[in-house]
Amino acid sequence: MSEDTPTYDYLIVGGGMVADAAARGIRERDETGRIGILSADGDEPYTRPALTKKLWTDPDFTWEQVPLNTVADTGADLRLNTLVTRIDRFGRAVETADGETVGYRRLLLATGSRPRTIPAPEGDDRVVAFRSAHDYRRLRDLATRGGRIIVVGGGYIGTEIAAALVQNGVETELVFPDETLGASQFPPALAERHQALFVDGGVRLVPGRRVEEIRAEGNILHAVLDDGGVRAGDAVVIGLGADPVVDLAAEAELAVDDGVLVDEHLTTSDDSIWAAGDIAVYPDPILGRSRVEHVDNATEMGEAAGRAMAGEEAPYRHTPYFYSQVFGTRWEAVGTIDASCDPLTVDLDDERAVVYYRDETGAPIGVLLWNVSDARDLARAVLVDRERSEPALRARIR
Repeated sequence: MSEDTPTYDYLIVGGGMVADAAARGIRERDETGRIGILSADGDEPYTRPALTKKLWTDPDFTWEQVPLNTVADTGADLRLNTLVTRIDRFGRAVETADGETVGYRRLLLATGSRPRTIPAPEGDDRVVAFRSAHDYRRLRDLATRGGRIIVVGGGYIGTEIAAALVQNGVETELVFPDETLGASQFPPALAERHQALFVDGGVRLVPGRRVEEIRAEGNILHAVLDDGGVRAGDAVVIGLGADPVVDLAAEAELAVDDGVLVDEHLTTSDDSIWAAGDIAVYPDPILGRSRVEHVDNATEMGEAAGRAMAGEEAPYRHTPYFYSQVFGTRWEAVGTIDASCDPLTVDLDDERAVVYYRDETGAPIGVLLWNVSDARDLARAVLVDRERSEPALRARIR
């Protein structure tokens, strides 16, 4: 590494919410250390949940409220459109696609996830594998053109995008593999309630089907289903989840297993490299070894990683929650929510519900709160002390 190579006390690879949170965590302990952020994205760090929620549903929430103001608040040196292609662990430097070398004293990997795709015409901007602010802007443009938009996938992204589009006057069709929307997560009565939100909202549902490929025929896109059927639309949004971007870590021979393995201080197998957010497989104090792809984990873990890089010795002990919100209904969960478990559903009234998910021994492994607010800590407590906390949760929300 030459004398002209820029070197940072703290270098962050990735420019999402983890990077923003980490820069703030560093500044809590180190007011002057040089922070660099190398982001492959073309946008500065922003609040990602808004891309499928408030930007579509809250007219008072505008794009100006989306950026997190990372540079102004932390003084970090942010470089956009900068793809890191290699980590030189022994030289403590990274290399970019432009051939630049950037040095570090301490490195954080916050490379996030990439959306899953299906075969589709290459370069057709009417097909959006939704993930980024760029994708949001593309979809906004498509939504203004009229016609029908087909959404593929019944998970978080697919359902939120379908709800967002139809609430903005777009003819929307949702293709998903479950027979009832949400059936893989919710018990039958709650899945039916969930599906009714979409039916009543005007989304046309195509249940029990997967899209195998997308074909373009003139101005129309055709989503080819696994039974040979075809759904025609003017645009297609793919919301099939995402996979952690671990290429850099794997090629640098860091310990990787469905993500980058870190200890309770979020340190990788190299003690000068940390990992956080979607890619980090960490020892959760309640859930055990986990990898979580939601915003609460991104912000909490990002801040903790920043503080750890700046010398804090306290272990990361936060158990994150995740949530979704469609048609004015919000649900939150901690742990595993899988309808193949044997959950006990507690219906409190026509609007609210609690679901306990259990393993084969009857021990709770997840808690779902449907339209129940301010009860996340009690839900976490149920996973630690079932006998004591389940009655307390019921009493709290009745």
